Amino acid sequence: MSQKPKVNAPVEHISVFDVCGGEIEIGRPKDRWTMLFVYRGRHCPRCKRFLNKLNAMLADWSSVMDVVVVSADSKEKALADKEEFGWTFNLGFGLTETQMRSLGLYVSDPLSEAETTTLFAEPGAFGIRPDGSLMLVDISNGPAARPDLEELLDGMKFNIENNRPTRGTVF
Repeated sequence: MSQKPKVNAPVEHISVFDVCGGEIEIGRPKDRWTMLFVYRGRHCPRCKRFLNKLNAMLADWSSVMDVVVVSADSKEKALADKEEFGWTFNLGFGLTETQMRSLGLYVSDPLSEAETTTLFAEPGAFGIRPDGSLMLVDISNGPAARPDLEELLDGMKFNIENNRPTRGTVF
């Protein structure tokens, strides 16, 4: 069973491969903030619309933080998306069920083989501080609920510029 992601705590280390051959590491200290977006995979048309909007705004996002997008898809599926849509953000693949659950994501079985053949993560967005701690979380249990990218970027800029504290820490 999933638990709420623990904000203000270190993100559990996650490592996935990038479709360009490198490795993407999440949860390690670095020089900049990171916005991690998890998408359902190649089978999801709503993901494509969302990620196409993100790609169109990528320069604005990248001026503030690193942007990483990952899914449980195979390299072939993720690379096919990158090539078809011309995405220029860092695109990782092979997110495992353990990694999905460590982020507190909802995990789904495919409805049919036409959708996909393996478990996959439902959408999530995670604002991660340079020290590797989780500052902001937005998760959904289905494809229809996504953050507004302009509003999210504006909010993240405000949080960063004003060194805002993490909210939602009272249990």
